[in-house]
Amino acid sequence: MKREPPIAMETSPSEQEGQGWPKPVKVWDLPTRLFHWTLVVLVIVSFVTGNIGGNMMTYHMWSGYGILVLLLFRFAWGFAGGYQSRFGAFVRGPGAVIRYAVEFLKSNSKPYLGHNPLGGWSILAILSALLVQVGTGLFANDDIFTEGPLYPLVSKDFSDWLTDIHLLNRYILIGIVAIHLFAVFYHLFVKHENLIKPMITGIKQWHGPVKATIGSLWLAAVFAGLAGGAVFFLVGWTG
Repeated sequence: MKREPPIAMETSPSEQEGQGWPKPVKVWDLPTRLFHWTLVVLVIVSFVTGNIGGNMMTYHMWSGYGILVLLLFRFAWGFAGGYQSRFGAFVRGPGAVIRYAVEFLKSNSKPYLGHNPLGGWSILAILSALLVQVGTGLFANDDIFTEGPLYPLVSKDFSDWLTDIHLLNRYILIGIVAIHLFAVFYHLFVKHENLIKPMITGIKQWHGPVKATIGSLWLAAVFAGLAGGAVFFLVGWTG
């Protein structure tokens, strides 16, 4: 039986020279993948329950709390997680983003092991929009029977203003997510690069220099616990 090539971890460019076949690289660690797909589910739940309203607003609020836990975790993991999950690995300056945007439509554009420069800023945009959404939701009200847990801390007028932002920002969020999905499927069908499978398996077929390290599961569990405790305290503080 043919032996499968080993999973590549972190090697130097010189170690990769002369290897024509791609190697399986563990690019996305388990905490990053769990974050990603849990966030997808909770965003869908939030959107559906928010549009239905009524008794579904209870689930809307709970999904919002879950998203806030995920965001707090992701911001911490962006500094201490696996290499490709760190902000420093995929957040690049305007020059790099513009150069990549110019090359993006070309068939021979440079591939990236993790997020490319445009994808990196897309991730930041999604995280920022979600933070605005859950942040305003904590103070929002629907003038019927649903109020955010921090509603008592602000005036009715200020809560109404934040509610308007909450309602408007959902369209901004939808637009950003739509662009993100377009880019993912553009890579899949036009550039023949599957970005979805590595986010499921954590492994990407890659040839060339590799810089991919895996974050600590224990540290991820600590961050998740702290994020959950912070949101629990925040939500229950006014209760």
